[in-house]
Amino acid sequence: MRRREIALLAFIVVLCGLSLWAIVPVKSNLLGPDGLRLGLDLRGGSQLLYEADLTQKEPSVSDEQAMASAIEKIQRRVNEFGAAEPTIQKQGTDRILVQLPGVKDITRAIKLIGDTGLLYFRELAVDSSGNPILDDEGYPTFKEEAATAIGTDGEERPLTGQYLKSAGQDFDDYGVPIVVFEWTAEGAHLFEQITQRNLQQPLAIAIDEEIISAPNVNAVITARGQIEGRFTMDEATDLVNKLNSGALDVPLEIIDQRDVDATLGSDSVRKSLIAAGVGLLLLFVLMIVYYRLPGVIACISLSIYGAIMLAMFNVFSAQLTLTLPGIAAFILSLGMAVDANVLIFERLKDELRTGRTMAASVEIGFQRAWSAIRDSNITTLIACLILFWLGGTFGAFMVRGFALTLSIGVALSMFTAIVMTRTFLRIIVNSKLVTDLRWYGVKS
Repeated sequence: MRRREIALLAFIVVLCGLSLWAIVPVKSNLLGPDGLRLGLDLRGGSQLLYEADLTQKEPSVSDEQAMASAIEKIQRRVNEFGAAEPTIQKQGTDRILVQLPGVKDITRAIKLIGDTGLLYFRELAVDSSGNPILDDEGYPTFKEEAATAIGTDGEERPLTGQYLKSAGQDFDDYGVPIVVFEWTAEGAHLFEQITQRNLQQPLAIAIDEEIISAPNVNAVITARGQIEGRFTMDEATDLVNKLNSGALDVPLEIIDQRDVDATLGSDSVRKSLIAAGVGLLLLFVLMIVYYRLPGVIACISLSIYGAIMLAMFNVFSAQLTLTLPGIAAFILSLGMAVDANVLIFERLKDELRTGRTMAASVEIGFQRAWSAIRDSNITTLIACLILFWLGGTFGAFMVRGFALTLSIGVALSMFTAIVMTRTFLRIIVNSKLVTDLRWYGVKS
């Protein structure tokens, strides 16, 4: 063997070893929570698609900055919510896709993610005589606008959640969950003035325009306060999460929501594995029966190809999620890898029939098959690029997943056919281990 073949063979062995090392440790959990990252359609959970109203952002903030900030804050809220391996992606210019694998309480997820999370205070509404204005049921009403005070710079400004330093969960004397908060220095300065002028009067605490509670102000408060609203544990936790993550820069409107049953995902995985197993078995039998020794080499190359693909999904799980369309793309790319081998082997047989030597037939066969392999794969990659772009533009994440997996598989299939199969054939031919033409599918 020449040094080039030895170097390529060593590279292939190392690559195969690393791939097996990456996927074997997960053992039986290869398609489970500790193995490959399964998409929503395979694992089950919730999917939400939001549309941002960019007309209500701050004029000084660009659309890209507003969307990036909203995604970052949603990410923090989702992480606190406890969803395992969530996916949060920008779709187009004003849409955000949120996938929450394993999450069943979609109502709570919607409220947590989509609410703006803006904290502010509303003072008691009074008439011209200074008496409280009551509603139809006799309860006091509150002003619509946020309570204001004079800042340290002498300017009047409303006290909102932007001055919030931190929020946390606690319990009152009766064991009822409450939310405690702490202001920044500027917030404490504003809050002191507001509580000072509202002594012995109710002061409404509002979150996203909804009054949570309206306790009486019994003392002047500066840096710390608390919110009592007869919360459940989950409600208190979610409120703390929203306050700490900050108010969203733009309002979000949910335009699509879906629940995916985990049973459907499990059944899809099982059927896909059965289909892939049966297909591979028939493929291997056909290749070996028809092409003999080159067919065996193709089966070895395809097995290494499968190991590398699984290793990529396992190692780059943060970027690559295995979905049902992804499995379809994986199987399709495997078929394209076989197609490349078929072109090569048919060219090889043609050259052997003309009486060329085996070494010359291998080289010429690969050279003449290369143009067809190159053109077909480039065409497929262009189609993948278009599908990936369209999937991102119209929020079709499954289309994007299919396109990404197929493009990776196509590129890897070219490497498998041109490098691996060619290296194995060169080694066998140059070492003259098998010289009988019948082993190459050619009748003598």
